[in-house]
Amino acid sequence: GVAGCCAKTTTAPLDRVKILLQAHNHHYKHLGVFSTLCAVPKKEGYLGLYKGNGAMMIRIFPYGAIQFMAFDQYKKVIKKRLGISGHVHRLMAGSMAGITAVICTYPLDMVRVRLAFQVKGEHKYMGIIHAFKMIYTKEGGFSGFYRGLMPTVVGMAPYAGFSFFTFGTLKSIGLAQAPNLLGRPSLDNPDVLVLKTHVNLLCGGIAGAIAQTISYPLDVTRRRMQLGAVLPDSEKCLTMVQTLKYVYQQHGIRRGLYRGLSLNYIRCIPSQAVAFTTYELMKQFLHLN
Repeated sequence: GVAGCCAKTTTAPLDRVKILLQAHNHHYKHLGVFSTLCAVPKKEGYLGLYKGNGAMMIRIFPYGAIQFMAFDQYKKVIKKRLGISGHVHRLMAGSMAGITAVICTYPLDMVRVRLAFQVKGEHKYMGIIHAFKMIYTKEGGFSGFYRGLMPTVVGMAPYAGFSFFTFGTLKSIGLAQAPNLLGRPSLDNPDVLVLKTHVNLLCGGIAGAIAQTISYPLDVTRRRMQLGAVLPDSEKCLTMVQTLKYVYQQHGIRRGLYRGLSLNYIRCIPSQAVAFTTYELMKQFLHLN
């Protein structure tokens, strides 16, 4: 949970800008990544860059906790029950952990996106609880909270899978090939080798970059579906396939399906680096090795 919160707070301003760009908010749609980063504080103050971050923290603590815990548990189950080991069980366990965490915390993600998309002076939702009430009453009860769940699950499987797979593989190869150069004894157990902090950050960053590239078009699809009623073209984005087609036809690949990807690298590489590094440090701090 702590790993998730540290990672997301590090990149919260970039997260807000990404949502504004992905869904073509009319105040900022003519701008690029860096010009939006400059425009938001001018229009909404510096706290505008952190809009939706409260909802993000409420979501990300259980999300991070469930994901990391589920990954360890699934890894054990896959190894013992299915007899699959090596690098493949990391990929499978990571995918299953990501899906589990997403399903458990999805309504909070929905509320966070709605809050982050709002611009000062045009507030439809007054806060987290008000947003929950409004979505529940105006958008069909509980099903309203799960708009866009399908592309999220489909996108999360490769994202979490390749994220955990890449990090775990780089870690095991690094410690096996160059233990003295890349590793050091764990603080809570000298018999266990862990990666040095800067190597941890590097491996986490590479893991984030690879995972993000593979799953990004589905992330754009999810955001569009989550924003639903807020967008003027919402009736064209009711299903995952419809939304993918619509974004591709209207905006193409680079300016549609991959719009905001450069920002996502800037956002996701440090985010994953901080997440994995904090997780490894917390494991030592709580004597889990």
